[in-house]
Amino acid sequence: MNRRHFIERVSLTSGGLFSTSFLSFSSYAASTESSLATTAADHRSADVIVAGGGLGGCAAALSALRNGLKVVLTEETDWIGGQITQQGVPPDEHPWIETHGATRLYRDFRTAVRQYYQTYYPLTDAARTRTHLNPGDGTVSKLCHEPKVALAVLLQMLAPYQSSRQLVLLLEHKIVAADVTGDQVKALKARSLRSGKELVLEAPYFVDATELGDLLPLTKTEFVTGAESRQQTRELHAPEKADPNNVQAFTMCMAMDYLPGETHVIDKPKEYNFWRNLTPKLTPAWSGRLLDLQYSNPKTLEPKALGFNPEGVATGDKLNLWNYRRILSKANFKPGTFAGDISIVNWPQNDYTLGNLIGASEKDFKHHVDRAKQLSLSLLYWLQTEAPRPDGGQGWAGLRLRPDIMGTEDGLAKYPYIRESRRIKALFTILEEHVGADNRAMITGKKTGNTAAPFADSVGVGYYHIDLHPSTAGNNYIDFGSLPFQIPLGALIPQRVQNLLPANKNIGTTHITNGCYRLHPVEWSIGEAVGMLVAYAQQKKVPPKAVHEKLNLREEFQKMVRSQGIETQWPSA
Repeated sequence: MNRRHFIERVSLTSGGLFSTSFLSFSSYAASTESSLATTAADHRSADVIVAGGGLGGCAAALSALRNGLKVVLTEETDWIGGQITQQGVPPDEHPWIETHGATRLYRDFRTAVRQYYQTYYPLTDAARTRTHLNPGDGTVSKLCHEPKVALAVLLQMLAPYQSSRQLVLLLEHKIVAADVTGDQVKALKARSLRSGKELVLEAPYFVDATELGDLLPLTKTEFVTGAESRQQTRELHAPEKADPNNVQAFTMCMAMDYLPGETHVIDKPKEYNFWRNLTPKLTPAWSGRLLDLQYSNPKTLEPKALGFNPEGVATGDKLNLWNYRRILSKANFKPGTFAGDISIVNWPQNDYTLGNLIGASEKDFKHHVDRAKQLSLSLLYWLQTEAPRPDGGQGWAGLRLRPDIMGTEDGLAKYPYIRESRRIKALFTILEEHVGADNRAMITGKKTGNTAAPFADSVGVGYYHIDLHPSTAGNNYIDFGSLPFQIPLGALIPQRVQNLLPANKNIGTTHITNGCYRLHPVEWSIGEAVGMLVAYAQQKKVPPKAVHEKLNLREEFQKMVRSQGIETQWPSA
């Protein structure tokens, strides 16, 4: 390939199609003008380029690597791991995760996290011998742990492939342009967000594992955003009117601990008065002010009181937010190891609904991320100074922001917690009638014993209730029951483009069904299946679409994924 021709070509076509991570915005902005005028660039080639080092990207890379492929993996931030590391979100998982309902590799990852604590941390004897150690004893997951431990484990899993140069990992690199001919992606251009240096990345296959589906517009892959209408999808919970700008809130998570008797009150955030007095304008109505210990019950939308006590004690029948996403409980470690517990703040009170990051300009991306940071810091300040205490006082001055836990200077996560992305126009789109409990009952006529729709092309399984957070268009929670589901191969293949595959929240779901396909183990399962699909397609010298369309190829591929620890069916009751 003529590299100079590619650079000149993408320089003319890439403007305005990408947004940068806020983490490296300044270095990106400084390098933009000069980089577009560059006439030469370094070059990397591989069997597959994976853009985005989140859970889906890591899983896609690992499954491609174990099947003998050479991989280039790019990541915008300096941490791989996506929502479980750089975004600071402990894993949201289903209740059967310890035994089934996820891939063998994902469970290996979870086992390695526990082993990391057992090897390097001074656990109590009781914690060390616990079969299913939960370092934080958080209630949201059976494995609440520190982001940096997940990072260490993922790097360990990738380490031998890096040493052998089968894997090239490019941290702080963003894909900024693509060379596309017809329905084939020929190459991508990556830019270092630290130095501005550019690389041309060539491969037969490309995987979009970015958090917002950034490769889709760059490669002219057809996609949708936001909410479809009920007329379009026949979904029970879809809105009457479609709105491509109606997406779920994102969140700037933070970590904090609590030191009784000490004062760690931060400076009053500049937007504190705005957030302190804000009543979200949502339909149905929110229960009151945003910064308060109540919210709309996601399932009923009735006002629901919450509890907060950073000493970890019970708060009656109210959920203690401190315990909810607690990632380190000092009770699991030898006395004196930790001064207090550490908890992640990813709550209803710091969901940001005032802007959409999909397709945002660099300026707007940074603007909304900065405001979301102000919201989270305002919540912290409110907790430190005004939150009601059981003794009748106000504020918990001993709450301390923990930048070291997030690996940042400001104490906020490296990247926004993204719940919704661009989504490919896929060969098959998963609808609520396939996985939603009520909608499925309407289709089958069964009120009990219902199962999700069986997919003959299943390449994975997952489960979570359909959970949509308040949205940029003013929707309140949409939260209702789903059924243990399968991941259909057809939802992983674009209708037209032949050699680009999704491996994050950008698969063929709707706004509604994204609500149960967006969680940690499902994203991993999607990525792992996609990495194997690339390996199988290259081995057979056929495009992914042929694997879906030809029964013999599809069944052989399913046999292959099952042989490598990927479940394609839930066990029968």
